[in-house]
Amino acid sequence: MSQVQPNSGGVEMDGMREMTRVWRVVAVDEDNAHVFPWGSIQWLCDGQMFADAQQTFGYVRIEPGVKNPRHLHPNSDEVLLLLEGELQHSLGEESHQLLPGMAIHIPQGVEHDARNTGAVTARMVVAYPTSDRRVVMREEGQE
Repeated sequence: MSQVQPNSGGVEMDGMREMTRVWRVVAVDEDNAHVFPWGSIQWLCDGQMFADAQQTFGYVRIEPGVKNPRHLHPNSDEVLLLLEGELQHSLGEESHQLLPGMAIHIPQGVEHDARNTGAVTARMVVAYPTSDRRVVMREEGQE
């Protein structure tokens, strides 16, 4: 098999298949995040980054004392895993306190938001089982 460097756009032979090598390692980097008044989102995998992606995966920050706008996802559910901080996360009419290491499943079409109730920046990862995550805002503010 030939050796092809990442980002080279070269073609590699793998048995009977021909594959184009794509750079697939992405680092969390605040310079690549979308910044909002409440925090930021950096997409680490989606259909715009990788044509063959079947999911969307991101790294989110919410600053202390603020929340992201209430919204829903019409085309997928979502799983959020809190890595650091504390969140009060709404799920429809319910509210759940999340601490580091806790995950929440948000069903497709259910309105939700998250308020950072702690003293440090809340850091989390979010995953969607589609490469084309969509959002419908229910409050003013940015995604």
